[in-house]
Amino acid sequence: MPDSAHPEKRVTHQDIAKALGVSKTTVSLALRNHPRITEAVRDKIKQKAEELGYTPDPMLSALAKYSQARQEKHDPLPLAFLNLQPDPQLIHRNEEFILYLKGAEKMAEELGYRLEEFALAELRAERLDTILKTRSIRGLLLSPGDYSHPVDWGAFPWKDYAAVRLGRSENAPLTHFVTSAQSTNAVIALDAIWAKGYKRIGLVTRHRRRRLFGAGFFWGQYPLPEEQQVPLLAIPWERSVEEKEDLFKTWFSRYRPDAVLSDSELNLPALLHRMGRRIPEDIALASTTIHPSQINAGIDQNPAEIGRAAVRILAGQLNQQQFGIPAIRSEILIEGRWVDGTMLPKR
Repeated sequence: MPDSAHPEKRVTHQDIAKALGVSKTTVSLALRNHPRITEAVRDKIKQKAEELGYTPDPMLSALAKYSQARQEKHDPLPLAFLNLQPDPQLIHRNEEFILYLKGAEKMAEELGYRLEEFALAELRAERLDTILKTRSIRGLLLSPGDYSHPVDWGAFPWKDYAAVRLGRSENAPLTHFVTSAQSTNAVIALDAIWAKGYKRIGLVTRHRRRRLFGAGFFWGQYPLPEEQQVPLLAIPWERSVEEKEDLFKTWFSRYRPDAVLSDSELNLPALLHRMGRRIPEDIALASTTIHPSQINAGIDQNPAEIGRAAVRILAGQLNQQQFGIPAIRSEILIEGRWVDGTMLPKR
């Protein structure tokens, strides 16, 4: 045993790093359970630290925390924003997607992260995994997907990552997701339209199983007299533009709504103009999302807040070391707000 004149040398991070052939930084991060280091590497380093008799120096620990806080203010940790669109530029041309991304980037900055974009149209999933691990990225924010061009994920190792989706895209992995409160937003819109004096309100929507504006529309119309209830028009998304317009003309002629709430990709102002209908004199219009829309009245789905909420959840998963596809998913719904416009004035 060493005497007081020659005290036993304290085991350092450098000693552990040398014994394992890794960097001192890797040892430091692993002993702090940092998400940039995989669980297997953390366990290996902790085991070696215990074998060598490592105990943290209280003074050095305090200094390390201070230094880390200063460093992280200037060197934010990366998160991956996975662009799942077949045309990666669509994300940067679509107003709603742009606002998702702006909200996500702002929240990431506030929490000490930064977003790095990766386009899956340009990378195979296996190659993406290699890049992410090389850059020590473990948090993934997934953009809305495209139903007609699903991503081939192959054997992508979801167990190594925390992930959150924007939107309900069914062809994306079944992670936690954040989206608009579609059914609630439909009720908000109906209440606002009725308050302006309209009696027969129709909904024109895309026919997709997990699109829920129709649920709110049905519930909102439930207490009305039968003569005021207008059946919704659900347009199959795979139909041609001409077929979609014909479906709308038939529905409009049969049910004669005085206001239409729409989330379809049809340009209703132009179509109604060709049909000889004036807006808003003959028919009023509202949109389930004004970002983007040719219709200036309707619901602001608060897309920037959807992006912010998604990053908050992702950061929480990383802090709690929650990786992989969850057994029970969380569905976070962001409520929208009504916006007045000239296409739906008070009657």
